[in-house]
Amino acid sequence: MAKIIAVSNQKGGVGKTTSAVNLAAAFGAMGKKTLLVDVDPQGNATSGVGVDRRAAKKTTYDILVNDTPASEAVILTRFKNLSVIPSSLDLAAAELEIVDRDKREALLKNAILPIKSDYDYIFIDCPPSLGLVTTNALNCSDTVMIPIQCEYYALEGLSQLMNTVRRVKRLYNPHLDIEGVILTMYDGRLNLTQQVVGEVKKYFPRRVYSTPIPRGVRISEAPSYGMPVIYYDATCKGAKAYTELAEEILRKERG
Repeated sequence: MAKIIAVSNQKGGVGKTTSAVNLAAAFGAMGKKTLLVDVDPQGNATSGVGVDRRAAKKTTYDILVNDTPASEAVILTRFKNLSVIPSSLDLAAAELEIVDRDKREALLKNAILPIKSDYDYIFIDCPPSLGLVTTNALNCSDTVMIPIQCEYYALEGLSQLMNTVRRVKRLYNPHLDIEGVILTMYDGRLNLTQQVVGEVKKYFPRRVYSTPIPRGVRISEAPSYGMPVIYYDATCKGAKAYTELAEEILRKERG
């Protein structure tokens, strides 16, 4: 039965989609059957694994709004052990379309349940907002992973995210937990980076991964080629960092 991990932060530009794509690819490369679920209307996780969302017959929009079985939306990517459920721009309107639905917060959870046993891990790339679609993702998940950039204002808005996590845990998903915090855009030479890391560790004691993700041109380039960075350039620092982070996550699980 898959472990479901939501990758979430309503602050844009923190490496959320990059982390969802590259961790899903790294888990797949390590032999774990992995599904990436894109619930961000921007669809960057979809294109980041080489899938043209305009050509997708069924998407997460269809799952949430039209009760399409999740199995009908799954696309096998060309990367090892990695499948994706694509997003579409229509998803931007989904919140308005499902707001009056019965058990609207459980639509994604109920759709994913029948395919949960087909995978070892399911990563959900959440939108950069805390609305009904993110609530669906958190309700569906076992844990939430939070990428935080090592820059000024890194902790801005995190209290809202944590309030949403606590609310979903209280109302819908009592087992929801914090998977861990990823430090992104890391540059150990900068004093600011060290200060931010210290603040983040105070805010999330014992939850911050020891493997940070550095800034890197290759990480930025890889999506434009529709490839996770570990396939685009396996020797670059970013690829090595995401592989090491995936190994760290697995080690913690084995515990």
